[in-house]
Amino acid sequence: MASAELQGKYQKLAQEYSKLRAQNQVLKKGVVDEQANSAALKEQLKMKDQSLRKLQQEMDSLTFRNLQLAKRVELLQDELALSEPRGKKNKKSGESSSQLSQEQKSVFDEDLQKKIEENERLHIQFFEADEQHKHVEAELRSRLATLETEAAQHQAVVDGLTRKYMETIEKLQNDKAKLEVKSQTLEKEAKECRLRTEECQLQLKNLHEDLSGRLEESLSIINEKVPFNDTKYSQYNALNVPLHNRRHQLKMRDIAGQALAFVQDLVTALLNFHTYTEQRIQIFPVDSAIDTISPLNQKFSQYLHENASYVRPLEEGMLHLFESITEDTVTVLETTVKLKTFSEHLTSYICFLRKILPYQLKSLEEECESSLCTSALRARNLELSQDMKKMTAVFEKLQTYIALLALPSTEPDGLLRTNYSSVLTNVGAALHGFHDVMKDISKHYSQKATIEHELPTATQKLVTTNDCILSSVVALTNGAGKIASFFSNNLDYFIASLSYGPKAASGFISPLSAECMLQYKKKAATYMKSLRKPPLESVPYEEALANRRILLSSTESREGLAQQIGTLTRSPDSEVPDVESREDLIKNHYMARIVELTSQLQLADSKSVHFYAECRALSKRLALAEKSKEALTEEMKLASQNISRLQDELTTTKRSYEDQLSMMSDHLCSMNETLSKQREEIDTLKMSSKGNSKKNKSR
Repeated sequence: MASAELQGKYQKLAQEYSKLRAQNQVLKKGVVDEQANSAALKEQLKMKDQSLRKLQQEMDSLTFRNLQLAKRVELLQDELALSEPRGKKNKKSGESSSQLSQEQKSVFDEDLQKKIEENERLHIQFFEADEQHKHVEAELRSRLATLETEAAQHQAVVDGLTRKYMETIEKLQNDKAKLEVKSQTLEKEAKECRLRTEECQLQLKNLHEDLSGRLEESLSIINEKVPFNDTKYSQYNALNVPLHNRRHQLKMRDIAGQALAFVQDLVTALLNFHTYTEQRIQIFPVDSAIDTISPLNQKFSQYLHENASYVRPLEEGMLHLFESITEDTVTVLETTVKLKTFSEHLTSYICFLRKILPYQLKSLEEECESSLCTSALRARNLELSQDMKKMTAVFEKLQTYIALLALPSTEPDGLLRTNYSSVLTNVGAALHGFHDVMKDISKHYSQKATIEHELPTATQKLVTTNDCILSSVVALTNGAGKIASFFSNNLDYFIASLSYGPKAASGFISPLSAECMLQYKKKAATYMKSLRKPPLESVPYEEALANRRILLSSTESREGLAQQIGTLTRSPDSEVPDVESREDLIKNHYMARIVELTSQLQLADSKSVHFYAECRALSKRLALAEKSKEALTEEMKLASQNISRLQDELTTTKRSYEDQLSMMSDHLCSMNETLSKQREEIDTLKMSSKGNSKKNKSR
């Protein structure tokens, strides 16, 4: 369970790791795109800065030229103002000088006009550059706002991922702590298991030594006491009495009692069904009290009147079978002789069904030909005809399989033992088929009775008879369902109980051997009862030792024994017995001693058999203990491998998460640095643009 939970947690962590890895790749791509955008913005800012510097230089040069021109215009105006009064005084003398000043003035005017146009053009260029700068600044501001929002979103995603990473790391640390605690407990359990295995090995060794000694002793006893092994040959082994299984016999008797109850219910339902069918023929389609029924129905009624002589024996045969299964018998197919009787009674009932089937079909056809029969009633009669054929066929099939099951108790070669399970399975299938047929009959007959009750000529006697027939059909259906489910529930037990028989053999060979086995079983039971009698009084131990010393020390053992037997049997008033009476006494004494020794020998034989069975049981327990030990060692190996694998996976996942966190923190730092640089550059651009605008306004 722990390994399954760990594998499930590991799979969840792997899925989360794959999701986070995919999100990390998306973030990396976004960061790379933002870096490329920031680099492009930097290049654009550099270009704009260069263009602004050029424009600033041009503006400076133009302002300088404008100042020079303004000064020159002022000088020229001053000169013009000074030259005008002089010209009035000396018109004549200064005609040549006026012409010269007029030419200079025209030159100055042209030059001034050019400078004014150039200044106007420069103002237009400056206005366009200022508008373009404002447009670029607005675009950069909007771009900066979008970048800030994206950076905030990325920061939120990164914060969420870091939080999730921290939670997963904390969860992994908790899981690691739990796994460490679990590994410690598993190590403690492993140590305890090692100690237990060592103790089990010691116990196993001791048991092996003890069992080997007991086995050698029992083998020596068997070799000395058993004249031959009768389990080698199946003919002899079939005569051996199997171990008495009282629980098996009680269960078989209980099952037989349940089957008897079910068969009794079926017999009652069949009797009612045939009897009420006979009554129905007497009143429908023609009432015998009013008119004469057809010869066909008369014959059919005569046959139905004999149904009890065929149905009652089924109950009697099942009762005899139940009474033959007692606690003292051995119940297998070879010993159930009464099953043959039940099979014969079932065969006679099937002959009765075959005899009445044609009359039943003709009677239904006669009902269909009457003027009272409607199309719906005719359809129901046809369905009932088919159902009656199916019912007879199902009973024939069931009788075939029951006859096969009765063969082992009468004919040993009639049914192979390997086919027992298939025959029992087919019996269960036939019972289920009987239940299905009875359900169809109940359904169709209820529909038929409903239609007949709606007829205008339907009498109360017909309604009552139909209800009785329908109740008997329902009882048959219920009984068939109960016995089918009962047989299906006990089918596995029936198949398993087929192996109940002599030890180390395939089963009983013939009914004769089974009968002989039952006789031997009775003899063994009487012998065991005789062994339960209280033992005869024996000589006290001290007296026996004293007598033994006397016998060993005496040189005249025969004469001394004879003298003792005269002293034991002679009373003070009696005479010395003769030789024949003494011989009879000695013979009786030794015969009693022989009987006592044989009883002790038989008791020792029974103890040796019991001891041999105990040795076999202990050897089986030893084998099971070895298997459990191997399974425990394999489980310990798998647990240690899982622990080491999980520890390695924890370390690798922890390292990978730490590396990812460090990479994400580095990316965040680099993004923050780039954003701060972009903000500084934008601030410088703002300051420079503000200065330029102020200068332009002042100009």
